[in-house]
Amino acid sequence: MAVETWHNWAGTQSATPYRFETPHSVSELQSIVQDAARRGLRVKAVGAGHSFTGVAVTDGVLISLDELSGIESVDLYDGGADATVLAGTRLHDLNELLWHRGLALTNLGDIDVQSIAGAIATGTHGTGAGFGGLATQVVGFTIVLADGSVVKCSATENIDLFEAGRLGLGAVGILSTVTLRCVPSFTMTAVEAPESLDETLARVDYDREFVDHFEFYWFPHTRRTLTKRNKRMPGNMPVTPAHPMRAYIEDELLSNVAFEGINRFATLAPKTIPFVNQVTSRVLSAREFTDHSHRVFASPRRVRFREMEYAIPVESLTDTLAEIDSWIEKSDFTVAFPVEVRFAAADDVWLSTANGRETAYVAVHQYHRRDHNPYFDAVEQIAKAVDGRPHWGKMHGRTADDLRPTYRNFDDFLSVRDEYDPNRMFQNPYLQQVLGD
Repeated sequence: MAVETWHNWAGTQSATPYRFETPHSVSELQSIVQDAARRGLRVKAVGAGHSFTGVAVTDGVLISLDELSGIESVDLYDGGADATVLAGTRLHDLNELLWHRGLALTNLGDIDVQSIAGAIATGTHGTGAGFGGLATQVVGFTIVLADGSVVKCSATENIDLFEAGRLGLGAVGILSTVTLRCVPSFTMTAVEAPESLDETLARVDYDREFVDHFEFYWFPHTRRTLTKRNKRMPGNMPVTPAHPMRAYIEDELLSNVAFEGINRFATLAPKTIPFVNQVTSRVLSAREFTDHSHRVFASPRRVRFREMEYAIPVESLTDTLAEIDSWIEKSDFTVAFPVEVRFAAADDVWLSTANGRETAYVAVHQYHRRDHNPYFDAVEQIAKAVDGRPHWGKMHGRTADDLRPTYRNFDDFLSVRDEYDPNRMFQNPYLQQVLGD
């Protein structure tokens, strides 16, 4: 009998499971999976619920990993360390725990509320053409399989399961611990500045190559951007964080409180959005600060929205943005949220959106009270035309049939799933959509 209804952060997904469980140990997690197997129930694990897709939805047993949190061990070696952490550890907690040990994750996304297992499973990434997503930092894990057994995996142990499970969509089992390759702690100097879109695109190849972590935000209905150039610095470098008052005004009042108000108003009067974007993009001012790496990578996001993100070949970026701009201007659709552009190195993770190619990420957003469908549908067709790959944790309409051609290891992944979950204990409608039966 269902005990409660679960909702994700964005309000795009909900589940009323047969049972909701919160194990306090890996052995308890094993027992829950074994009991579900005996009863013929499907099982899904959930962390922070920050995915926009239904990747964690189930009508069977929904398992919260929140109590499986913390660092289990740290294996130091010259130049870094391997940290083994429990799968439910939230990124913001992990970052602080690592910092106090003189360590850091080499790259992070711009949100840090996710669990480490959830972030890995859905392909969370940051920006930086010399860096991969979180899955590329995984050197091992333990996973609870459909029969309740716990298996260790690495590049030398249960290799195929490792390749599938380090970005596994929750389709082959439930991660219980994750071992991450860490680097010595470092600070970052952040330089943020408004620019024109044409100026940003004219030097994008230079910034992508020579700036450690480069990204920009383009304001639709304008030719304006906000650029962010982050440079890695030694961990013992004195920090000079943004002034508390200015940080509060820009990161909280403008980015969250005022932006919420703007979007509420725009929902009632969408025709005003082009003018609002012109004003908003011009009141932004340049700033520079230095802080702990994880404090520079992540920013608070309190305005609820819907999001779709596509990974495209980096050489297709300029044309893709031009196509999006053209569609917006030709349609009657108005967009208050900026378009976010980030970058990643090519990697070899089977289901990584950057597998085999240098990648530009184009993320589009819509306020949760407004219809996102026309905009997202149009951007999806534009991105699909250049062999774009959708972020697994963000909204999209792609299916297994049209995803298979863009992933060279797609069938390898399915073979591993067939071997370790032949009865589809971890299946749900979303996985059926993107992986097939």
